[in-house]
Amino acid sequence: MKAIVVTDQAAGTAGMTLVERPEPPAAINDVVVEVHASGFVPTEMAWPSTWTDRRDRDRTPSIPGHELAGLVTSLGYGTTGLSVGQRVFGLTDWHRDGTLAEFVAVEARNLAPLPGDVDFTVGASLPISGLTAWQGLFDHGRLQAGQSVLVHGAAGAVGSTVTQLAREFGAYVIGTGRAADRQKALDFGAREFVDLDNEALEDVGGVDLVFDVIGGDIQRRSAGLVKAGGTLVSVVGPPEVRPADGLAIDFVVEADRAQLGEIVRRVRDGRLRTNIGTIATLDDAVAALNPAERISGKTIIRVRP
Repeated sequence: MKAIVVTDQAAGTAGMTLVERPEPPAAINDVVVEVHASGFVPTEMAWPSTWTDRRDRDRTPSIPGHELAGLVTSLGYGTTGLSVGQRVFGLTDWHRDGTLAEFVAVEARNLAPLPGDVDFTVGASLPISGLTAWQGLFDHGRLQAGQSVLVHGAAGAVGSTVTQLAREFGAYVIGTGRAADRQKALDFGAREFVDLDNEALEDVGGVDLVFDVIGGDIQRRSAGLVKAGGTLVSVVGPPEVRPADGLAIDFVVEADRAQLGEIVRRVRDGRLRTNIGTIATLDDAVAALNPAERISGKTIIRVRP
């Protein structure tokens, strides 16, 4: 099969190459999926799991990408809940070869059915953005109707999903980002927007929940904006500064079939819009994942026409 591999952490996405690799077998509780579309998160190049296994042994050349939509082609021993030929989408294990390939082996429990009226490119754009937003807001942030939420990177793939879900559940959303992102963030449902390069973040005042995808100085300053009893949720590592009278939580997104079902249901009925910036073929993936300029939205690799 064709697959994108990486071998050099220092080179990052620039070191990607398109090669031929053996098709993976289906182990116990696995399925093999014929990948039709794959999502990719650039920060994967900094994750230890991209380069080493759970025993910290080198596992390169490794196949990146952990979001997929496609068709089940075979079942491993003991696999239940899915069938051959079924349309699926989901999030693969961090330490295993990923989805920038024509086939991938994945635990069946990490996948959910993809309805026939949802395109594979849309399905592949949902797992990380959707599950990160859902788990950060509801599992960790305990969002309640009427609360205020500060969403950093509100025009990005994760931030735009956070914004939409928070608005649906009755929150007042304040988005942040660059000046060029203002209208996009407002279109996705932010009520206010802060240009982090030219406007004072502190003018926001107190908020019940901060959803941080940036880290660094922005995260440190955001801790001071959390109201008593509020929460700072981070997906970029443990917060260096914690709210004076609130919680600080960092988490790693996990696969969840039920939550994937909630997310795709909202896409189907129009409550949730995807934020896809670029779609490229597998043959053009290396160039697409090394763009010459900043891309707003998620990059999806269409593995099959």
